[in-house]
Amino acid sequence: MIVHEVEPYNAESPPEALVGQITPLDTFYGRNHAPIPQVDAESWRLQVDGLVDRPLELSMDELRHRYPERSVVATMQCAGNRRAELMEVCDIPGQVPWGPGAISTARWIGVSLADVLAEVGVRPEAAHISFTGADVSDQAEPPQPFGGSIPIPKATSSEVLLAWAMNGEALPAAHGAPLRVVVPGWIGARSVKWLSRITAQAEPSDNYFQTEYSILPPEADPHTAKRGEGITLGPVAIHCAILEPGKDARLPSGPTEVAGFAFAGDDRTVERVDVSADHGNTWTHAHLEPPENPWTWQHWHATLTLPSGETELIARAWDSTAAVQPESLATVWNPRGYANNAAAHLHVTCRS
Repeated sequence: MIVHEVEPYNAESPPEALVGQITPLDTFYGRNHAPIPQVDAESWRLQVDGLVDRPLELSMDELRHRYPERSVVATMQCAGNRRAELMEVCDIPGQVPWGPGAISTARWIGVSLADVLAEVGVRPEAAHISFTGADVSDQAEPPQPFGGSIPIPKATSSEVLLAWAMNGEALPAAHGAPLRVVVPGWIGARSVKWLSRITAQAEPSDNYFQTEYSILPPEADPHTAKRGEGITLGPVAIHCAILEPGKDARLPSGPTEVAGFAFAGDDRTVERVDVSADHGNTWTHAHLEPPENPWTWQHWHATLTLPSGETELIARAWDSTAAVQPESLATVWNPRGYANNAAAHLHVTCRS
């Protein structure tokens, strides 16, 4: 793991862990805003309340046996993925300098959030489902548990899970045990870990982290920005990364395999990846692996003939709505460093 902070633990997956469809548990990225809480699974209870007809309190045993077990393979990505590249445009103080590895994919097992909501009977005036975790962060003033919300249409989609396992093993404490939310296609911050409460409400969550995860205008001061000033983040934006060759690699000139992944976010899919070795004057269409479902990344590879000397590789992805990655990092820079989906650039040196 590439560890950025020990407490709270923030670490990204190394490039070699991202080449497979499923990311091993020991190299799955971790993003936290507080120390990892130790939750006793025996005494743990999930509260389901708010604008519902029949509030519930569920133990883990009740959750497991009350609803059908479901699974989904889904890619999870931190909203700050690739922030380090934005920091090269202009510094972003106080933020984790994520490379391209704040993203991983797992097979999640649990129950459908929609099944739980159907039992409690969400009232018509409810428009959002909010989640509260057990991790208390002092980034908020005063400190508060991490939380956030998603709109009802997403919350009642079949892919959204309350998960207790990943990759066939019990959910590790580092990834939210005993229970976490998994919101496929959306930023990782909405997949609240160490889940303790689900609330149906008319408005989005008023949790600090609901609006902290937003894109502010370039001129804004994130320390004085008012609630609602930014664009609150939800679905992931189309982007890709180059995994092979590695950063600043020294290679022989001639035919060279270039490979990476692309992720469209929400329920979109990646339709094309273009790769260039001549500053975008010409492009090669990469071979693109099909997704297991709309909520997973897609790996790609292409063979380019690289000239002797310094070369900058560029990769860009297109999604099923025909959206394409912007070419310049400067166009997506923002003072919190979120949602960097500029085209991927990689510098290499080739020798004859």
